[in-house]
Amino acid sequence: MKKYKNIFLISIIILLLDQISKYIVSSYINLNSSIIIIPNFFSLTYTRNYGAAWSIMWNKTIMLILIALLALGFVIYMLYKEKNINKYKKLYYGFILGGLLGNLLDRIIFGYVIDFFDFNIFGYNFPIFNVSDSFIVIGVIMVFIEAFIGGQKNE
Repeated sequence: MKKYKNIFLISIIILLLDQISKYIVSSYINLNSSIIIIPNFFSLTYTRNYGAAWSIMWNKTIMLILIALLALGFVIYMLYKEKNINKYKKLYYGFILGGLLGNLLDRIIFGYVIDFFDFNIFGYNFPIFNVSDSFIVIGVIMVFIEAFIGGQKNE
C-alpha cells in the first residue's frame, strides 16, 4: 500500500484543484457567459457538458458514468499490475485517476460536467474543457511518451 501513497495523494490534489476551480467558476460566472482573459485566444466560459469530449454522447449520463467507472477500474487494475512504479509513473497514474474522479464526481452529483477553459486557436474554437480533462490528457500523453521511449530502449 505504501507504493501507492503518492499516487493517491496526487489524485486527491488533482480532484481538489478540479472541484475548487469548478466551484469558483460556477459561483462567479453566469452559465454560458465568459470572462475574456486574452482577447481572441483565451476566455473562462462557464458551460455544462452533458456529454463527453466534443459533446459526444450528449445526455447519456448513465452510460458516461459506467464508462468512467470502467476506465477507473482499468487504471486501478493496471496500477495493481505494475511491478516497478517510478516517480514518472506515479505522476501519470495520479493525473489520470484524479482527472477521472473529478469528472465522475460531477456526473454523479450534477448529471453534467462543468467546463470553463475556452481557447480559440488560429480561428478554431477548441472545445471547452476543465482541470480534470487537462490532467487526463497530460497523463495519457505521459503514458504514450513512456511507451514510445520504453520501446526505443528495448530495440
